[in-house]
Amino acid sequence: MKFVDEAYISVEAGDGGGGCVSFRREKYIPKGGPDGGDGGDGGSVYLLADNNINTLVDFRYQRRHRAERGQNGMGRQMTGRSGQDLVVRVPVGTRVMDRETEELIGELLTPGQRLLVAQGGFHGIGNARYKSSTNRTPRQSKPGSPGERRDLFLELILLADVGLLGFPNAGKSSLIRKVSSARPKVADYPFTTLHPNLGVVRVGQSRSFVIADIPGVIEGAAEGAGLGILFLKHLSRTRLLLHLVDFAPLDETEDSADQIRKIEAELAAFDDDLLDKERWLVLNKIDLLDPEVYEERRARLLEQLAWTAPVYGISALNGEGTKMLVGDLMSRLERLRLESGELQDAASGPESTHGDDQVAPDADSEWHPLG
Repeated sequence: MKFVDEAYISVEAGDGGGGCVSFRREKYIPKGGPDGGDGGDGGSVYLLADNNINTLVDFRYQRRHRAERGQNGMGRQMTGRSGQDLVVRVPVGTRVMDRETEELIGELLTPGQRLLVAQGGFHGIGNARYKSSTNRTPRQSKPGSPGERRDLFLELILLADVGLLGFPNAGKSSLIRKVSSARPKVADYPFTTLHPNLGVVRVGQSRSFVIADIPGVIEGAAEGAGLGILFLKHLSRTRLLLHLVDFAPLDETEDSADQIRKIEAELAAFDDDLLDKERWLVLNKIDLLDPEVYEERRARLLEQLAWTAPVYGISALNGEGTKMLVGDLMSRLERLRLESGELQDAASGPESTHGDDQVAPDADSEWHPLG
């Protein structure tokens, strides 16, 4: 399925049904009086967050969405039927904006969440509602009000705990394949991912997090080069970023510190908040280096960058170092969730998990990067 994360649609709520002008006509009752009923309310348009949808591609083909109109009132004081609401299903993580006013209408961040985007029209009034002691034969009625009409911009921003960031061929897809069930394309020749991938990383019983892999960012992305800048927004909702670096590049003249600085420059050009987000450095492909060479390069890199955040050396191909990385990530995320109030019960932390599949250190202990 093609991944589409932006779409323009038009929504139209149903108009309210008009009120009826009618008089009672029965044998032997010559002056029956007014009996025109009210119209029905127009249907509204709602967006519903659905976990089973992961792209906005359907809205590229169906752009107009209209709710049902309310039925007109009838004689014998019969009220018209209200129009049915229209529920449009969208992926979880969808942001909705009004194209004309650029107003943020809302965000759908949890499965089952509903958002009203177009209010249905109010029903019209029949002439039976106008009768009084001084107006016994009213001939006026009120039409229903029109439903709202809006042009919307839908933007899908993936929901993930951890985001992978780096140049093409840094090993992001290989890492997400190694630690989760996601199966993005990997190969032994250079190429770049074309659309984001999500994977669920399970560390133990009731302990997991979601990791996102976006297309690689290249120098000049902020000016439109490459694909990565188009998907950097998907990292905005992550709690933590993993900055992957190819530590054994084919071209040994490439400097890792320069690569990292170039990515940082693109982040700053796109959004300062992304640059300020907590970011760990992951040095990939260490299996291709002798331990002495790796230690020398690592020490030189950290000195050049004056890096203070955690640093990990891994091999996404054979899994070396990934268990420690995943375990520390889980512990850090649990601490962030606890600080934000998402984890109210301490028993849900690492202490409550037992078994051979537990690889993370205790959440209350200090976490240390793997050298």
